[in-house]
Amino acid sequence: MKKTVVIFGSSMGTCEGIAGTIAEKLGVEAVNVGDLTVDIINENDNLLLGTSTWGSGEMQDDWYEGVKVLAEAGLKGKTVALFGCGDSESNSDTFCGGMSELYEAAVNAGANVLEGVSTDGYTFDDSPSVKDGKFVGLALDNENEEDKTEARIDAWLEQIKPSL
Repeated sequence: MKKTVVIFGSSMGTCEGIAGTIAEKLGVEAVNVGDLTVDIINENDNLLLGTSTWGSGEMQDDWYEGVKVLAEAGLKGKTVALFGCGDSESNSDTFCGGMSELYEAAVNAGANVLEGVSTDGYTFDDSPSVKDGKFVGLALDNENEEDKTEARIDAWLEQIKPSL
């Protein structure tokens, strides 16, 4: 596996905990997006970007500065995988919507964004993070489906590891 870092934006700690689990399983570092620098991006070949979802499907607040850092660094030649947290019951029409903003930022910065997971097994009405029947990354709902989080992370990591 090439040099990899997990970068997360978390307000309530849920996404931070998930980022920590992913980083631990991969044996890599997790970095809060508030601490993100161009150097961190340049030092890594693979970026796993995670955000919680707020309001009507927005990414976590610290990511607004974070996406500027991604754009400044440029992601050409970088592999990006996305993960997001949401509440499929309270926000069923924008479930994990914050991931879509990260997806656009990564694509616009020139990254190779890995395919996300199927919507099979999820209960929600709509999401800006679904393209062609799949999420743009790994969608997690620790509010209502915490019992599925570990298995979803493990399956996603098996899916993306060959590309890292």
